[in-house]
Amino acid sequence: MAGAESPGRARGSAWTWRPVARDALLARAFHSCTELQGRFYLVGGLLEGGAKVPSSDTVIFDPAGGQAVRLPARGSPTRSHHEAVLVGGRWLCVVGGWDGSRRLATVAALDTESGAWEVWTANPGNCPPAGLSSHTCTRLSDRELRVSGREGGTRTQRRYGSIYTLKLDHSTRTYCYKEEGCHTASRSGHCAALLPTAGPHPGHQLLLFGGCNSVEPEVIGKWSHGKIKEEPLAAPRLTEQLKRLVSSGQGLRQGPQGLRHHSCSVVGPFAVLFGGETLTRARDTICNDLYIYDTRESPPLWFHFPCADRRLKRVGHRTCLWNDQLYLVGGFGEDGSTASPQVCVLELFV
Repeated sequence: MAGAESPGRARGSAWTWRPVARDALLARAFHSCTELQGRFYLVGGLLEGGAKVPSSDTVIFDPAGGQAVRLPARGSPTRSHHEAVLVGGRWLCVVGGWDGSRRLATVAALDTESGAWEVWTANPGNCPPAGLSSHTCTRLSDRELRVSGREGGTRTQRRYGSIYTLKLDHSTRTYCYKEEGCHTASRSGHCAALLPTAGPHPGHQLLLFGGCNSVEPEVIGKWSHGKIKEEPLAAPRLTEQLKRLVSSGQGLRQGPQGLRHHSCSVVGPFAVLFGGETLTRARDTICNDLYIYDTRESPPLWFHFPCADRRLKRVGHRTCLWNDQLYLVGGFGEDGSTASPQVCVLELFV
């Protein structure tokens, strides 16, 4: 483990990403990163720009000790542009993605207790998408996920995006897709956030951000109070810092337009978006800006915090919340080709 070199705080900036670890095993983009019991599970991804075949590695990173190790289990899926969701507090389910030759809609699962990979099978009546990549997959419960995004290749893209409910049964190691009756704008490389709703009738709604030339998020699901299991507040200190940041007057009141392959994490009532590739510029397309979507008001408010440090540009990266801190893992840097081996935490100066 080499020492982490800090990019420093840009003059006048209210935030930065502070490096806390560095390891070559973590240098990848378009991977997944999922936290379980204080460890980050990284699956697949591209190790360099222009790579034709994704990695088949599964890497476990311990943020407390700053160490990364490769999981020796056989059967780790060769994937990039996929999603991974934790179900049952045990199974890390990898949904869809690119395997080097085609887009898939299959489900592979890592049993984190035994350390073994399993290929789950489709139930009778399964109606899968044509193939998924750069999609989103959101956990609604241990048995139900909501999937939205690209299906098939670019030549088979529809003018709209479909929404699927993916039902999982970890007791039988089976899954089943069902297409919902509603559609979304055609999106790819977007992100999804399950957020609380403000107002007299509290509940939750699932929002899509980016992936097309649109500023406003799109609602693809609403649930009344009690329908979605409430998760305990995992980051009270960071939530308070974000409240002070958006109240500081330093942010621009604007949301991202034409952003894709960015990251998104839910922190209390906030969706925190970072980096990505903009669709609105022909050059210098990789971003290093921070956006915060504040759901405490109705309608919610956007806050944009630009960054002057070009070393923080990222695309195809992931953010992960643990121990009251938001971590940045992997992604390609400014050249869109070199994967970052650094792990950073979000530092707010408020």
